[in-house]
Amino acid sequence: MIRDLVAAGVALLLLILAASLGTTLTFYRKRRRQNRERERALGRTIIAEIPADDDLVLFTEDGRQFHYGAQSVDKDAVAAVRVLINGAPIAACVSKRHAAEARIQPTAFEDRPEGIARDRWDVAIERTNGAVLVECGAIRERISQELARAVFDAVKRDIELRDAAS
Repeated sequence: MIRDLVAAGVALLLLILAASLGTTLTFYRKRRRQNRERERALGRTIIAEIPADDDLVLFTEDGRQFHYGAQSVDKDAVAAVRVLINGAPIAACVSKRHAAEARIQPTAFEDRPEGIARDRWDVAIERTNGAVLVECGAIRERISQELARAVFDAVKRDIELRDAAS
Protein backbone atom coordinates (compact mmCIF):
# COMPACT_ATOMS: atom_id res chain seq x y z
CA MET A 1 0.00 0.00 0.00
CA ILE A 2 2.75 2.49 0.95
CA ARG A 3 4.74 1.39 -2.07
CA ASP A 4 1.73 2.18 -4.30
CA LEU A 5 1.36 5.65 -2.72
CA VAL A 6 5.07 6.37 -3.25
CA ALA A 7 4.85 5.19 -6.88
CA ALA A 8 1.76 7.35 -7.44
CA GLY A 9 3.55 10.33 -5.85
CA VAL A 10 6.61 9.83 -8.08
CA ALA A 11 4.40 9.47 -11.16
CA LEU A 12 2.53 12.68 -10.26
CA LEU A 13 5.83 14.50 -9.70
CA LEU A 14 7.10 13.32 -13.10
CA LEU A 15 3.90 14.49 -14.79
CA ILE A 16 4.20 17.92 -13.19
CA LEU A 17 7.86 18.12 -14.25
CA ALA A 18 7.00 17.11 -17.83
CA ALA A 19 4.20 19.69 -17.99
CA SER A 20 6.56 22.37 -16.65
CA LEU A 21 9.20 21.54 -19.24
CA GLY A 22 6.61 21.54 -22.01
CA THR A 23 5.29 24.93 -20.91
CA THR A 24 8.79 26.38 -20.74
CA LEU A 25 9.63 25.07 -24.20
CA THR A 26 6.42 26.54 -25.60
CA PHE A 27 7.24 29.89 -23.97
CA TYR A 28 10.74 29.96 -25.55
CA ARG A 29 9.39 29.00 -28.99
CA LYS A 30 6.76 31.72 -28.79
CA ARG A 31 9.31 34.35 -27.71
CA ARG A 32 11.70 33.27 -30.48
CA ARG A 33 8.91 33.49 -33.08
CA GLN A 34 7.91 36.97 -31.79
CA ASN A 35 11.52 38.16 -32.02
CA ARG A 36 11.80 36.90 -35.59
CA GLU A 37 8.46 38.50 -36.56
CA ARG A 38 9.48 41.81 -34.94
CA GLU A 39 12.71 41.87 -36.98
CA ARG A 40 10.83 41.09 -40.19
CA ALA A 41 8.29 43.82 -39.41
CA LEU A 42 11.19 46.28 -39.23
CA GLY A 43 12.18 45.22 -42.76
CA ARG A 44 15.21 43.23 -41.66
CA THR A 45 16.50 39.97 -43.08
CA ILE A 46 17.62 37.39 -40.53
CA ILE A 47 21.14 36.16 -41.29
CA ALA A 48 21.81 34.02 -38.21
CA GLU A 49 20.45 33.12 -34.78
CA ILE A 50 23.47 33.04 -32.51
CA PRO A 51 23.31 31.29 -29.13
CA ALA A 52 24.18 33.56 -26.22
CA ASP A 53 24.42 32.86 -22.50
CA ASP A 54 20.68 32.68 -21.88
CA ASP A 55 18.96 33.21 -25.24
CA LEU A 56 19.47 33.56 -28.98
CA VAL A 57 20.82 36.80 -30.44
CA LEU A 58 19.77 37.65 -33.98
CA PHE A 59 22.20 38.95 -36.60
CA THR A 60 20.08 40.78 -39.16
CA GLU A 61 20.42 43.32 -41.92
CA ASP A 62 18.37 45.96 -43.63
CA GLY A 63 19.23 48.36 -46.44
CA ARG A 64 21.42 50.60 -44.28
CA GLN A 65 22.74 48.54 -41.36
CA PHE A 66 23.66 45.20 -39.89
CA HIS A 67 22.17 44.51 -36.46
CA TYR A 68 23.68 42.26 -33.80
CA GLY A 69 21.41 42.25 -30.79
CA ALA A 70 21.24 45.88 -29.66
CA GLN A 71 24.30 46.92 -31.72
CA SER A 72 23.98 48.43 -35.18
CA VAL A 73 26.70 48.69 -37.82
CA ASP A 74 26.26 51.16 -40.67
CA LYS A 75 27.04 49.36 -43.92
CA ASP A 76 28.75 52.44 -45.37
CA ALA A 77 31.21 52.47 -42.46
CA VAL A 78 32.34 48.83 -42.79
CA ALA A 79 36.05 48.78 -43.59
CA ALA A 80 36.70 45.03 -43.26
CA VAL A 81 35.29 41.77 -41.98
CA ARG A 82 37.32 38.89 -40.59
CA VAL A 83 36.52 35.37 -39.39
CA LEU A 84 38.41 34.62 -36.19
CA ILE A 85 39.22 31.33 -34.52
CA ASN A 86 40.30 31.84 -30.91
CA GLY A 87 41.03 35.50 -31.73
CA ALA A 88 43.22 34.82 -34.80
CA PRO A 89 41.94 35.79 -38.27
CA ILE A 90 41.57 32.99 -40.84
CA ALA A 91 39.59 34.79 -43.57
CA ALA A 92 39.17 38.46 -44.39
CA CYS A 93 37.56 40.85 -46.82
CA VAL A 94 38.79 44.46 -46.87
CA SER A 95 36.77 47.22 -48.49
CA LYS A 96 38.56 49.13 -51.25
CA ARG A 97 36.71 52.25 -50.10
CA HIS A 98 38.10 52.06 -46.54
CA ALA A 99 41.37 50.14 -47.06
CA ALA A 100 43.42 52.73 -45.13
CA GLU A 101 41.17 52.55 -42.06
CA ALA A 102 41.24 48.74 -42.09
CA ARG A 103 45.03 48.71 -42.01
CA ILE A 104 45.19 51.34 -39.26
CA GLN A 105 42.87 49.31 -37.03
CA PRO A 106 44.01 45.68 -37.32
CA THR A 107 41.66 43.24 -35.66
CA ALA A 108 43.06 42.11 -32.34
CA PHE A 109 40.89 40.53 -29.69
CA GLU A 110 42.18 38.92 -26.54
CA ASP A 111 41.90 35.16 -26.53
CA ARG A 112 39.75 33.87 -23.66
CA PRO A 113 40.66 30.45 -22.31
CA GLU A 114 37.58 28.25 -22.44
CA GLY A 115 38.81 25.59 -20.02
CA ILE A 116 38.03 22.81 -22.47
CA ALA A 117 40.01 22.80 -25.69
CA ARG A 118 37.38 24.17 -28.06
CA ASP A 119 37.71 26.46 -31.02
CA ARG A 120 35.81 29.70 -30.52
CA TRP A 121 34.43 31.21 -33.75
CA ASP A 122 33.85 34.95 -34.01
CA VAL A 123 33.44 37.54 -36.75
CA ALA A 124 35.08 40.95 -36.41
CA ILE A 125 33.37 43.71 -38.34
CA GLU A 126 35.81 46.61 -38.58
CA ARG A 127 34.23 50.00 -39.01
CA THR A 128 35.86 53.33 -39.67
CA ASN A 129 35.19 54.15 -36.00
CA GLY A 130 35.99 50.85 -34.23
CA ALA A 131 35.20 47.17 -34.42
CA VAL A 132 32.23 45.02 -33.46
CA LEU A 133 32.83 41.43 -32.40
CA VAL A 134 30.05 39.01 -33.32
CA GLU A 135 30.55 36.06 -30.98
CA CYS A 136 29.39 32.95 -32.81
CA GLY A 137 30.42 30.61 -30.01
CA ALA A 138 32.17 27.34 -29.34
CA ILE A 139 29.15 25.11 -28.90
CA ARG A 140 30.24 22.56 -31.42
CA GLU A 141 32.78 23.40 -34.02
CA ARG A 142 30.53 22.83 -37.01
CA ILE A 143 27.56 24.85 -35.72
CA SER A 144 29.67 27.82 -34.62
CA GLN A 145 31.63 27.66 -37.87
CA GLU A 146 28.42 27.78 -39.94
CA LEU A 147 27.12 30.76 -37.95
CA ALA A 148 30.42 32.60 -38.42
CA ARG A 149 30.42 31.78 -42.13
CA ALA A 150 26.84 33.07 -42.57
CA VAL A 151 27.68 36.39 -40.85
CA PHE A 152 30.99 36.74 -42.73
CA ASP A 153 29.38 35.97 -46.10
CA ALA A 154 26.60 38.55 -45.58
CA VAL A 155 29.03 41.33 -44.64
CA LYS A 156 31.49 40.35 -47.39
CA ARG A 157 28.71 40.34 -50.00
CA ASP A 158 27.70 43.86 -48.93
CA ILE A 159 31.32 45.10 -49.02
CA GLU A 160 31.75 43.74 -52.54
CA LEU A 161 28.46 45.29 -53.73
CA ARG A 162 29.37 48.71 -52.31
CA ASP A 163 32.93 48.53 -53.71
CA ALA A 164 31.57 47.66 -57.16
CA ALA A 165 29.09 50.53 -57.02
CA SER A 166 31.73 53.14 -56.14
